[in-house]
Amino acid sequence: MAHRLGRMAWVTHETTTVYANAWISVREDRVTGPAGEGIYGVVTMRQPAVFVIALDEQDRMCLVTLERYTTGRSIEVPAGGSDGEDPLLAARRELLEETGYEAAEWTPLGTMNALNGIADAPEHVFLARGLTLATGAASTSQEEEGIDAVSWVPFGEVLDMIADGRISDGETVAAVAYAGIRLGRFR
Repeated sequence: MAHRLGRMAWVTHETTTVYANAWISVREDRVTGPAGEGIYGVVTMRQPAVFVIALDEQDRMCLVTLERYTTGRSIEVPAGGSDGEDPLLAARRELLEETGYEAAEWTPLGTMNALNGIADAPEHVFLARGLTLATGAASTSQEEEGIDAVSWVPFGEVLDMIADGRISDGETVAAVAYAGIRLGRFR
């Protein structure tokens, strides 16, 4: 049984925005916290993100392979910013742009926060089924996103890819966990 020690609330004394663009803002807060006085850096996403677990009729998950500026080659589920749209509309758009597919069935799986120790970055996860390839595939959008490949991988193999490190994107791992829990799939 966990024992909770005395709980101290964080107190923010001053906030300064040190950087901002259309997608994020970064601020430094002068705070008093559990360790005393200090500076806390916070990244705020201007819009929530969306993540799509797209499963075909053969229980294969859609994955995209792309080159991330920050971390290099990455295998992920289709995802992106909501750009001010309703999260479901954004998820539909991202799936189409990144994969060329549309889905007839959409199920919200949950919400999560990325890097909650340093960021305010809400994210919505959706399950997409009843997939069809849209007319006029998404090649232009894929090029803009740096997507090298769209692949369809059996659910169990996706779990193996997480276990052996081929999939290391934390948000993809969390989105797959949401799907696995909802679908009762752990292999």
